[in-house]
Amino acid sequence: MKDKVLVVDDDETVLNMLYKIMKSNGFLVETESSGIVALEKIHAETYSLILLDINLQDMDGFQLLQSVRQAGITTPVIIISGRKEDYDTLYGLDLGADDYITKPFNPIILAAKAKALLRRSQGSLGTNPTLLSAGPFEYNTVTMRFYKNGEEIILSSKENAIIRLFMDNVNRVFSKDALYEMV
Repeated sequence: MKDKVLVVDDDETVLNMLYKIMKSNGFLVETESSGIVALEKIHAETYSLILLDINLQDMDGFQLLQSVRQAGITTPVIIISGRKEDYDTLYGLDLGADDYITKPFNPIILAAKAKALLRRSQGSLGTNPTLLSAGPFEYNTVTMRFYKNGEEIILSSKENAIIRLFMDNVNRVFSKDALYEMV
Protein backbone atom coordinates (compact mmCIF):
# COMPACT_ATOMS: atom_id res chain seq x y z
CA MET A 1 0.00 0.00 0.00
CA LYS A 2 1.35 3.43 -0.91
CA ASP A 3 2.05 6.03 1.74
CA LYS A 4 -0.88 8.44 2.08
CA VAL A 5 -0.08 12.14 2.46
CA LEU A 6 -2.42 14.90 3.59
CA VAL A 7 -1.54 18.33 2.19
CA VAL A 8 -3.06 21.27 4.09
CA ASP A 9 -2.77 24.73 2.51
CA ASP A 10 -5.37 27.41 1.79
CA ASP A 11 -3.56 28.65 -1.34
CA GLU A 12 -5.05 26.68 -4.25
CA THR A 13 -1.93 27.15 -6.40
CA VAL A 14 0.39 25.80 -3.70
CA LEU A 15 -2.08 23.01 -2.89
CA ASN A 16 -2.14 21.86 -6.53
CA MET A 17 1.64 22.12 -6.84
CA LEU A 18 2.20 20.04 -3.68
CA TYR A 19 -0.36 17.51 -4.91
CA LYS A 20 1.54 17.08 -8.19
CA ILE A 21 4.95 16.87 -6.48
CA MET A 22 3.87 14.19 -4.02
CA LYS A 23 1.79 12.24 -6.56
CA SER A 24 4.70 12.16 -9.04
CA ASN A 25 6.87 10.73 -6.26
CA GLY A 26 4.57 7.77 -5.69
CA PHE A 27 2.39 8.98 -2.83
CA LEU A 28 -1.37 8.76 -2.48
CA VAL A 29 -2.34 12.39 -1.88
CA GLU A 30 -5.33 14.07 -0.27
CA THR A 31 -5.60 17.85 -0.15
CA GLU A 32 -7.46 20.14 2.20
CA SER A 33 -7.69 23.92 2.31
CA SER A 34 -9.55 24.11 5.64
CA GLY A 35 -7.64 23.60 8.87
CA ILE A 36 -10.80 22.56 10.70
CA VAL A 37 -11.70 19.92 8.10
CA ALA A 38 -8.07 18.77 7.99
CA LEU A 39 -8.10 18.25 11.76
CA GLU A 40 -11.26 16.13 11.44
CA LYS A 41 -9.63 14.06 8.68
CA ILE A 42 -6.48 13.53 10.74
CA HIS A 43 -8.56 12.22 13.65
CA ALA A 44 -10.65 9.97 11.36
CA GLU A 45 -8.01 8.57 9.00
CA THR A 46 -4.42 7.36 9.09
CA TYR A 47 -1.84 9.28 7.10
CA SER A 48 1.83 8.49 6.61
CA LEU A 49 2.74 12.18 6.39
CA ILE A 50 1.15 15.61 6.74
CA LEU A 51 2.38 18.67 4.82
CA LEU A 52 1.07 21.70 6.70
CA ASP A 53 0.95 25.43 6.00
CA ILE A 54 0.78 27.80 8.97
CA ASN A 55 -1.34 30.61 7.53
CA LEU A 56 -4.73 28.98 7.04
CA GLN A 57 -7.96 30.97 6.72
CA ASP A 58 -10.00 29.23 9.41
CA MET A 59 -7.36 27.91 11.82
CA ASP A 60 -3.74 28.62 12.57
CA GLY A 61 -1.49 25.77 11.42
CA PHE A 62 0.36 25.87 14.74
CA GLN A 63 -2.96 25.30 16.55
CA LEU A 64 -3.75 22.41 14.23
CA LEU A 65 -0.35 20.83 14.91
CA GLN A 66 -0.73 21.32 18.65
CA SER A 67 -4.18 19.67 18.61
CA VAL A 68 -2.83 16.72 16.63
CA ARG A 69 0.08 16.16 19.02
CA GLN A 70 -2.10 16.60 22.14
CA ALA A 71 -4.38 13.88 20.76
CA GLY A 72 -1.39 11.54 20.70
CA ILE A 73 -1.21 11.38 16.91
CA THR A 74 2.43 10.89 15.94
CA THR A 75 2.10 11.17 12.15
CA PRO A 76 5.19 12.92 10.77
CA VAL A 77 4.53 16.58 9.90
CA ILE A 78 6.49 18.85 7.61
CA ILE A 79 5.53 22.51 7.91
CA ILE A 80 5.76 24.38 4.60
CA SER A 81 5.40 28.09 5.27
CA GLY A 82 6.17 31.54 3.98
CA ARG A 83 7.16 32.52 7.53
CA LYS A 84 10.94 32.64 7.47
CA GLU A 85 11.72 33.89 10.99
CA ASP A 86 13.76 31.61 13.22
CA TYR A 87 11.21 31.84 16.03
CA ASP A 88 8.47 30.46 13.74
CA THR A 89 10.70 27.53 12.80
CA LEU A 90 11.62 26.88 16.43
CA TYR A 91 8.01 27.17 17.56
CA GLY A 92 6.83 24.70 14.90
CA LEU A 93 9.53 22.21 15.81
CA ASP A 94 8.80 22.63 19.53
CA LEU A 95 5.12 21.87 18.87
CA GLY A 96 6.10 18.59 17.26
CA ALA A 97 6.77 19.24 13.58
CA ASP A 98 9.44 16.98 12.15
CA ASP A 99 10.75 19.52 9.64
CA TYR A 100 10.13 23.13 8.62
CA ILE A 101 10.57 24.22 5.01
CA THR A 102 10.17 27.83 3.89
CA LYS A 103 8.51 28.97 0.66
CA PRO A 104 9.67 29.11 -2.03
CA PHE A 105 11.11 25.61 -1.86
CA ASN A 106 12.80 23.14 -4.19
CA PRO A 107 10.30 20.35 -5.07
CA ILE A 108 13.08 17.77 -5.37
CA ILE A 109 14.35 18.62 -1.88
CA LEU A 110 10.81 18.45 -0.47
CA ALA A 111 10.25 14.98 -1.97
CA ALA A 112 13.63 13.77 -0.70
CA LYS A 113 12.94 15.08 2.82
CA ALA A 114 9.48 13.46 2.82
CA LYS A 115 10.92 10.09 1.77
CA ALA A 116 13.74 10.31 4.32
CA LEU A 117 11.31 11.22 7.10
CA LEU A 118 9.07 8.28 6.20
CA ARG A 119 12.03 5.89 6.17
CA ARG A 120 12.98 7.01 9.67
CA SER A 121 9.44 6.96 11.02
CA GLN A 122 8.71 3.51 9.57
CA GLY A 123 11.99 1.89 10.58
CA SER A 124 15.23 1.39 8.75
CA LEU A 125 13.85 -1.33 6.48
CA GLY A 126 10.95 0.82 5.38
CA THR A 127 8.43 -1.31 7.24
CA ASN A 128 5.59 0.10 9.23
CA PRO A 129 5.05 -1.84 12.50
CA THR A 130 1.45 -0.65 12.60
CA LEU A 131 0.74 -2.21 9.21
CA LEU A 132 0.68 -6.01 9.01
CA SER A 133 0.77 -7.46 5.49
CA ALA A 134 0.17 -10.92 4.05
CA GLY A 135 -0.29 -11.27 0.29
CA PRO A 136 -3.11 -8.95 -0.82
CA PHE A 137 -4.18 -8.34 2.79
CA GLU A 138 -3.17 -5.49 5.10
CA TYR A 139 -4.22 -4.77 8.67
CA ASN A 140 -3.58 -1.43 10.39
CA THR A 141 -3.07 -2.15 14.09
CA VAL A 142 -3.70 1.47 15.09
CA THR A 143 -6.97 2.08 13.26
CA MET A 144 -7.95 -1.62 13.32
CA ARG A 145 -8.87 -1.48 9.63
CA PHE A 146 -8.49 -4.40 7.26
CA TYR A 147 -7.75 -4.07 3.54
CA LYS A 148 -7.74 -6.45 0.59
CA ASN A 149 -5.93 -5.15 -2.49
CA GLY A 150 -6.03 -1.65 -0.98
CA GLU A 151 -9.81 -1.63 -0.43
CA GLU A 152 -11.13 -1.51 3.12
CA ILE A 153 -13.29 -4.40 4.29
CA ILE A 154 -15.60 -3.56 7.19
CA LEU A 155 -15.41 -6.14 9.99
CA SER A 156 -17.39 -6.87 13.14
CA SER A 157 -15.44 -6.79 16.41
CA LYS A 158 -15.20 -10.61 16.48
CA GLU A 159 -14.06 -10.76 12.84
CA ASN A 160 -11.54 -8.02 13.64
CA ALA A 161 -10.10 -10.09 16.52
CA ILE A 162 -9.82 -13.18 14.29
CA ILE A 163 -8.17 -11.25 11.44
CA ARG A 164 -5.69 -9.67 13.88
CA LEU A 165 -4.82 -13.11 15.22
CA PHE A 166 -4.25 -14.45 11.70
CA MET A 167 -2.23 -11.40 10.61
CA ASP A 168 -0.02 -11.71 13.70
CA ASN A 169 0.50 -15.42 12.99
CA VAL A 170 0.86 -15.78 9.23
CA ASN A 171 1.42 -19.40 8.10
CA ARG A 172 0.42 -20.79 11.49
CA VAL A 173 -2.42 -23.31 11.78
CA PHE A 174 -4.94 -23.14 14.64
CA SER A 175 -7.45 -25.75 15.73
CA LYS A 176 -11.07 -24.68 16.10
CA ASP A 177 -10.77 -25.09 19.89
CA ALA A 178 -7.65 -22.90 19.97
CA LEU A 179 -9.45 -20.19 17.98
CA TYR A 180 -12.43 -20.23 20.36
CA GLU A 181 -10.06 -19.94 23.29
CA MET A 182 -7.99 -17.08 21.85
CA VAL A 183 -10.77 -14.96 20.39
